[in-house]
Amino acid sequence: MSRRPGTPQLLRELNDRAALELLLDAGPLTRAQIGERTGLSKVTASQLLSRLQERGLIGLVGEQAGGRGPNAALYGVLPSSAYVAGLDVGPNSVTVGITDITGSQATEVTVDPNGQAEPVRVVHDALARACASAGVAETQLNAVVVGTPGVLDPCTGDMRFAFDLPHWHEGVLDGLRNDLRRPVLIENDVNLVAIAEREYGAARDVDDFCLIWIDRGVGMAIMLGRRLYRGRSGGAGEIGYLPVPGVPLPDSVRESQSWGKPALAGGFGSLVGADAVVELAREHGIGAPSAVECVTAAVSDVDAQAGFLDELATRISLGVASVGIVLDPELLVIAGQLGRAGGSQLATRVNRAVGRICPVTPHIAVTEVDGNPVLRGAIYAALERAREELLDSTTAT
Repeated sequence: MSRRPGTPQLLRELNDRAALELLLDAGPLTRAQIGERTGLSKVTASQLLSRLQERGLIGLVGEQAGGRGPNAALYGVLPSSAYVAGLDVGPNSVTVGITDITGSQATEVTVDPNGQAEPVRVVHDALARACASAGVAETQLNAVVVGTPGVLDPCTGDMRFAFDLPHWHEGVLDGLRNDLRRPVLIENDVNLVAIAEREYGAARDVDDFCLIWIDRGVGMAIMLGRRLYRGRSGGAGEIGYLPVPGVPLPDSVRESQSWGKPALAGGFGSLVGADAVVELAREHGIGAPSAVECVTAAVSDVDAQAGFLDELATRISLGVASVGIVLDPELLVIAGQLGRAGGSQLATRVNRAVGRICPVTPHIAVTEVDGNPVLRGAIYAALERAREELLDSTTAT
């Protein structure tokens, strides 16, 4: 790559990028505020605003009342300059969210694949329905991020395998890109939850943390230096396979009685999975039909069900302690429907149980992300890509 000299054109491009990035991060600002925050003169700020307006990237979005004289014009990024889509793909439903470049949500749609298993068709149909709901043409999407369970190839970004999405395998990423003709990224769903937790949740001010996901499946995401750690083959965080005492080795698969989908018959996943939690609840006299409802019932009557919560926390602590002793993270977040249902009652017990068996204990917190965390992480990842593309458009290659 050749180096470009510090010409006036390059300086203009860098100033344009700095101002556009500021408007994306801080929202509408006046010309004077842009000048103050970038260190540019009023004349230079006015010139770059004119250039960005001519390119259709920013516009006048209101006024700010001041002291004497007329109100100052407020400039902001035009929402229509780019749109992104995030998807949460599961075996029984696909949820799509579409936002404009400012992050304002245009729509959220959940669709039933109706038995359709072919990944490209599933994603295409779900996106088409969401775009129609938002009044956004599919050609206006600048980035699409698809969240799925399973392991991804860290080199190619393609699917390697997913237990409960058997048709999602190598070649799906190219198929999606060829069909949609848009930039597409596939990401592990638990990794997307960790991204959402980093940006909106309990890990906002933490550099190194782990997130354990206890929901339909069991998984973990690892964030080091605020960046996802994937491992050599993309399998970092597949904590369901962790050998733990009290259950067989994770060398076989069975059908989950709770979900009717493939599940590990051994390892940590079989100790804290939905079937195991329901079975444990039955031993303590809790008859709710699902694992989440069992935990919810126990938390609502914690005095009577302290034994169930203590035993569940001990099981979870086996996985948490293993991660803690290897990575020693500052924070561990318990997420997923079951983790959210357990709340602080479960987190406190896990923290206590880890302290008994591990010389290092991370701070253990419950997820603070509202809504669908996989979807929120997917949308954020898509926005990062689209915004970088928009910023790059202000500089010549």
